[in-house]
Amino acid sequence: MSLPCASIEVSRRLLAWYGREGRDLPWRHTRDPYRIWLSEIMLQQTTVAAVIPYYERFLKRFPTVAALAAASLDDVLTLWAGLGYYSRARNLHLAARQVIAELGGVFPDSLDALAALPGIGRSTAGAILSIAFDTPAPILDGNVRRVLVRLFAWQEDPRGSRAEKQLWTWAELLTSMERPHDYAQAIMDLGATICTPREPACDRCPLQDLCQAFGQGLTAALPVARKRQKLPVRRQVALVVSAPGGLLLRQRPPEGFLGGLWEFPTADLPEGVAAVQAAGRLRDDLGVHGALEARADVRHAYSHFKLELAVFRVAAGAVDRIAEGRAYRWWSARELERLPLHGAHRKVCSTLVDDG
Repeated sequence: MSLPCASIEVSRRLLAWYGREGRDLPWRHTRDPYRIWLSEIMLQQTTVAAVIPYYERFLKRFPTVAALAAASLDDVLTLWAGLGYYSRARNLHLAARQVIAELGGVFPDSLDALAALPGIGRSTAGAILSIAFDTPAPILDGNVRRVLVRLFAWQEDPRGSRAEKQLWTWAELLTSMERPHDYAQAIMDLGATICTPREPACDRCPLQDLCQAFGQGLTAALPVARKRQKLPVRRQVALVVSAPGGLLLRQRPPEGFLGGLWEFPTADLPEGVAAVQAAGRLRDDLGVHGALEARADVRHAYSHFKLELAVFRVAAGAVDRIAEGRAYRWWSARELERLPLHGAHRKVCSTLVDDG
């Protein structure tokens, strides 16, 4: 499907609009590929407002790729805590170490080499290439995808295989050859501030008369909504073990879901088993003696499931043999504030406020 309008006209209008309306964001005052890369990774599935304070704190602690590579994963996860999608932080750390170890500390300036780094897909690689190196490369993040779907009135699943092929083709045809740095930011800004998911500001859009969705009265109907699958529910018990040495937590394996984050001892809650019974088994497995005290029921939604967590507390006696030989460690309440816990177990902490 060819373009129904001249790509140069789309580019011209977007760039003129961006010159007047472009957002003033911290990462737009640099061409440093490290800082551009960091912002692009943080912005994946996260709003600008949420990212800005994390971005600034991250750079204060890790001002260069070398500083990030030299850090421990725990330090990285601690600064990332609360931003979610923790695989981004792990991949960020891995990629920094790869840039130092294999590329002499220099970010690559080709699409394939960038996409070969952990956590960098085709769109992110294109954004880094365009913004940091001013080299033409198409991008197709969520905002750009929505702009293109409406601009060309794409009435099929916007994430289907046909859409993927067509939207990438359009993204490539529209990319400015003369000002790729500005164009990439302009089209992302248009999607973020004008061509929004709900109630787009079509009256202020520089592409209004070129937009097929607007011309056909389809703006509100596009992109076509995908059928939302009902998230499964996972039920677990968490045990807060307290002792003079603090609170007992374990670190999740570095690979996989929520890798490297800390949590209270946890066990699955099988169907038909009472929560107090499962908590008792977990207590016995840890080698703890003491009465169980029900504290709270915590609910937390992750990207692909919902977690229902029954929280119990037990005061331990002698602690020298508890969870012997496992990845457990005692942490004081003050240390816990700085520890990278994942979302549900951060909520568990809030149930302990009254205990000091």
